[in-house]
Amino acid sequence: MNKQPPVVAILGPTAVGKTELSLELAERLNGEIISTDSRLLYRGMDIGTAKPSLEQRERVPHHLIDVANPDVNWSLVKFRTEALLAMQEIHKRKRLPLLVGGTGQYMTAILEGWIPPPKPADLNYRKELAKFAENQGKEALHEKLKEVDPKTAERIHASNVRRVIRALEIHHITGEPPSKIRRKEPPPFRSLRIGLQLPRDQLYERIDARIDGMILAGLLSEVQKLMDDGYGPELPAMSAIGYKQVAEVIHGKRTLEEAIAEMRRLTHQFVRRQANWFKPSDPEIHWFDVREGVVEEIVLLVRSWLMEE
Repeated sequence: MNKQPPVVAILGPTAVGKTELSLELAERLNGEIISTDSRLLYRGMDIGTAKPSLEQRERVPHHLIDVANPDVNWSLVKFRTEALLAMQEIHKRKRLPLLVGGTGQYMTAILEGWIPPPKPADLNYRKELAKFAENQGKEALHEKLKEVDPKTAERIHASNVRRVIRALEIHHITGEPPSKIRRKEPPPFRSLRIGLQLPRDQLYERIDARIDGMILAGLLSEVQKLMDDGYGPELPAMSAIGYKQVAEVIHGKRTLEEAIAEMRRLTHQFVRRQANWFKPSDPEIHWFDVREGVVEEIVLLVRSWLMEE
């Protein structure tokens, strides 16, 4: 009999329906939600991140949402620490923690007990790499990472310059590939992983409709307010899909139609990258197709799993 406290993880691609499922499960299974989405951390970034509404957060307690301003960078170490603390508090209340989100690195770090590499501290080398990326291009920088650590390069897309630089910096400081020096420790809980999936064409339709809805809901006004408050598009938090593109519309660098097309293209790409973290072949994940009646099936699975402790 496993005496470790239980945690349920709800994962899957953007726009597949994780928020709705998590609310249903939390209400029916005495749960609280811990967000594993790297953008939901930031205050004022609501529409463009599809953040759960205030009404939804009143229905069920949520954690790690609206905990930082957009100019504050949260490291993986800090996120993992805060997520584990939230779990402990939820367990003390005799409730069920639900990890919910599409940021694969954050979700995996918690579930697999990652101990992240030591924080890089060579600012000059960091600036050198940033200049290289600016002059030679993102792909050239990514090739540098491929040379020293193909495994990490496979997980980090070339467009994520900040993470590519961080990985190269770790190698520069330690002399070891980041994938080699990353350690794990058994997590202090047992977990059940629930994955939601849809055919790719249906998922793209949902994504495109969501983006249209963001524009109608006032994404331009949201980005304008963030910039008025001093949070410019150069901030890492503002690199979230939608914010940079809308900022360019506001600055007259592209049309709204061009921004929407770019948001759709980038989000489709992001979904394909998410599949590298949440693989259909992963035996640890119980995959469910999004369809009528699926919530009841998942509730039965979770209740049965909880009885195993």
